Amino acid sequence: MSPLHLVVPDGIDDPLRASGGNLYDRRVGEALAVAGRRVVEHQVAGTWPWPDEAATVALRDALAALPEGSTVLVDGLLASASPGVLVPAAGRLVVGVLVHLPLGVGRPAARRAERDVLAAARTVVATSAWTSGWLVRHYGLADVVTAPPGADPAPVAAGSGTGGAMLCVGRASRDKGYDVLVGALESLGDLAWTCDWVGPVDDASPGPVGLVGLVGPLPPAAVAERYAGADLVVLPSRVETYGMVLTEALARGVPVLASDVGGVREAVGEASDGRRPGLLVPPGDPGALAAALRGWLTDRHLRSSLRAAALDRRASLAGWAETAARIADALPVAAGVHS
Repeated sequence: MSPLHLVVPDGIDDPLRASGGNLYDRRVGEALAVAGRRVVEHQVAGTWPWPDEAATVALRDALAALPEGSTVLVDGLLASASPGVLVPAAGRLVVGVLVHLPLGVGRPAARRAERDVLAAARTVVATSAWTSGWLVRHYGLADVVTAPPGADPAPVAAGSGTGGAMLCVGRASRDKGYDVLVGALESLGDLAWTCDWVGPVDDASPGPVGLVGLVGPLPPAAVAERYAGADLVVLPSRVETYGMVLTEALARGVPVLASDVGGVREAVGEASDGRRPGLLVPPGDPGALAAALRGWLTDRHLRSSLRAAALDRRASLAGWAETAARIADALPVAAGVHS
């Protein structure tokens, strides 16, 4: 069988560049390999997703080096703003584009280039049903393959026993709602709680001392320890196409509190009885987030109910093998092509 060439940003394993997209790329590549697909990874340096001339040349050279007819899956971070590279390449390669977050969501001026790239691709894969729907509505694509992130099985978290141990995981930034969280916590000084944020610090201000513990990036085993001690995982994002942090929490039976944005509802899902294993609030609203946090901290029955729903939801989470299978089924195999 011919290889699948996976084209991704450079440094996807760098903890200082940690992102859901990078983790998705890594885990899908590993799962495809486990399933028997030969995967050849190409990391391309550049100012992604907005390539300068050097980045454009690097991407063009990486694709030009592949044999004609090769099957290639390009991360949308590289592909979506590079029609001058991807459209011609689609004439000699079997091109798939993996879209985590459409560039056009936040920047309408980018939509024409992204539309041209995706129209030229043989296969378009989106990492959530919300993203698939957005691409169909805005770009008129006839067929988008949905391959949501998987979740690894994990031990049930013990938590703190108080309900007050809150955890955020991801890049501390405005897009992830760091400022919204700080604004919400400022009104909860009369209650007992702790809140740690694990991940790189971007443009976020530390805010008032003592409100959020900025832990910084941690290796996977240390992040797992943080989940094990958490009572509630909070994701106050302004933009979120899925929310892998949420399924990582639910895989441990930890309830979640998240902004109701993008594909978050899809990630949170439901327990077998239809209950939601968490709370959803409007994005960018510190008051709504504060009210939800206060309800969680002061209502033991609510905490117990959400914990039970999270434990139930845990059993229905799909793994990375299913994600990889959806992608493998969607990508044509180019017979007789060698790396």
